[in-house]
Order: sequence, then structure tokens, then C-alpha cells
Amino acid sequence: MSLPANSSMYLGDTTALHKGHTYTTKRVATLCKAAKAWTNNTMRSKTASVDAIRATRLITAIKTPYLPNGKVDLASFDGLVERQIEGGVGGIVVGGTTGEGQLMSWDEHIMLIAHTAKLYGDELKIVGNTGSNSTREAVHATSQGFAVGMDASLQINPYYGKTSTAGILQHFQAVMDFGPAIVYNVPARTSQDISPDIMQLLAKHENFAGVKECEGNDRIKAYTDDGIVCWTGNDDEAHAARYEAGAVGVISVTSNVVPGLMNDLMSNGPNPELRDRLLPLMKWLFAQPNPIGLNTMLAMLGCIEPVFRLPYVPYDSDLRAEGAALIQALGLEHTPGQAIRHIADDQFKILKDW
Repeated sequence: MSLPANSSMYLGDTTALHKGHTYTTKRVATLCKAAKAWTNNTMRSKTASVDAIRATRLITAIKTPYLPNGKVDLASFDGLVERQIEGGVGGIVVGGTTGEGQLMSWDEHIMLIAHTAKLYGDELKIVGNTGSNSTREAVHATSQGFAVGMDASLQINPYYGKTSTAGILQHFQAVMDFGPAIVYNVPARTSQDISPDIMQLLAKHENFAGVKECEGNDRIKAYTDDGIVCWTGNDDEAHAARYEAGAVGVISVTSNVVPGLMNDLMSNGPNPELRDRLLPLMKWLFAQPNPIGLNTMLAMLGCIEPVFRLPYVPYDSDLRAEGAALIQALGLEHTPGQAIRHIADDQFKILKDW
């Protein structure tokens, strides 16, 4: 049976897809609308402008949840995304470091970008993490990402197999030609800083949307004074980055857990009191390398199955208890969860193959 592109029908509850999640007729209607065939030209027409990306204040580096068999859990993913929309978040990064793009095949990666763009592209800016230390892979993934509807790409400089300044420039040129791009500078992960002189050259490209900068607010202030749009990549520095250093906002991990509060922090003027309320949670989330803390917290909140792809393993029981107390202090109502679950060590599933 075929349906007109904008029609909907009630298909019944979908609780069988994933326990704890009930999708309403609104969700079914959205899925029916998404059934409309998309051509590459349709996708390109939906891509946001560089200016629209630059105006997006809060972008969440969204978590990728898994089923017990290790495959991507789309029902739980949709639940997380919808709470982001409810919280006023403006965009999401799909398959970033937080979303464990480094543990995903490119097939999974592009599938998830396409899924997200198709269902939520009218409500959020969809930023696909299609960067790679291989220019060939970055070019291929970025071209596919724009073909399936992402609004912008997130691009990293080549890591491990580092290159020269000329090589960095040509690498970014190759991927920025496809559409709006956010350049990601995180030397703690790449071991190579994208220096200001390189960034100023990259900023001349028509598709350069801005930089996700992790080298601190002094760097951000220098860029914004020079007209370069910045998002901080450091949640604990986001308040000062926004209101003192001139950043447009933050690409955030913490907003997975408290999207509305992070939106308030970025959108409603300086609020040192709210900043100070959120700092303990931010510190907890980064007590071990990201995304370990976030994965643990969202499992504790019942938003995702307690499934980890190695090399990530959950926080120990003491840290989990500390995290539960932090959520109780902040208010469970600010999170995507409905209760704080006690999860025993043996209830976490750690996958070495998926």
C-alpha cells in the first residue's frame, strides 16, 4: 500500500521495538513523511547555509546507543534526539568522538546520518562527523553525507599519520568543497595543533563555517576578534567562551544529559550560578576519557541499554554512585531519563565484536 507523501496513519504502539519507549502517532506520521523518495538534488536543496550553521548556538555531540547484539539502537537514538529538540538544542553532531564514530563502520556512519537527516532535518542542524586522517576516506564520507542530507560536516586534521602545513591545507580544501564545514581542533587527540595562521587561511574558503576549538578561550577570543566563528569544545569553559571570548556557543557533551539547562546557559545571557551548578556534572562526565562517562550516565538514566563497544568500559560503582547523586541534586526532570537505575557491574555488556 502506498501513501501520499504528507499523509499519516496509525500503526499501533511500537513498544516492541525497544522496551521503555512508546512512539505516538506523531512519530508514525513522521516516518510516513520520511518515506518520500529523496534524490541527491533534493538532499542538496535541504543543506543549510554557512550562515545558518554559524548561528547555531548549542550543538550536541549526540551519543550513539547500541542493542545487546552491538548494532545501532535506532529507537533509543531517536528518543535521545527528540529530548534534544524538546530542550531547545539547535543542532547535533552525528558519529563524532562522543557518538563513537571511531568505532563505527562507514556504512553505519552514513546510515545514521541519513536516518537523522531524514527524520529530524527540519528541526535540527545535522552535522555529520565525516572527517578522517585519510583524505580519500574523508572525501568519500563527506560526499555521501551531503548526498543523504547532512547540513554540515565536522572535519578533523590528519592524526597519527600527521602531515605538513601544505598537506593540512589541501586536506581541508578537498572536503570543504562539498559544503559547509566546521573544522575541529583538538590537539589532545590529534597531537597536532591547527595553528592560527593555518586557520586564517582555511577561513577564506566559502564553505568554512567556523571552528570547534579546544585550545582555550584566549585562542577563541583571538579568532572572534578576527571575525572567525568559534564553538568551544570544552563544556567547562563554555560560559566564558560564550560571554567573554565571543564564541557563538558550544559543541557539547553535557547537553546529552541536561539539554535544556545547557540551552539556558548558552542562550539566555550570563548565568554564573547555573554554570556553577553544572560544573560538577561536567567534571564527572570527563573523569575518564569521553565518552565513557556519558555512556555510563545514559545507561543509568535508562535512556540506553548498558552496552559498551570496547575499548570503552563503564565507570566503577563508586563513580556511578557519585553520578547518581549529582543528577538527584540537579533534578532528574532536566534529563532524558525517568529514573536513576542501579546497574550492577555484571549487568553491563562489554562487546569485543559487533
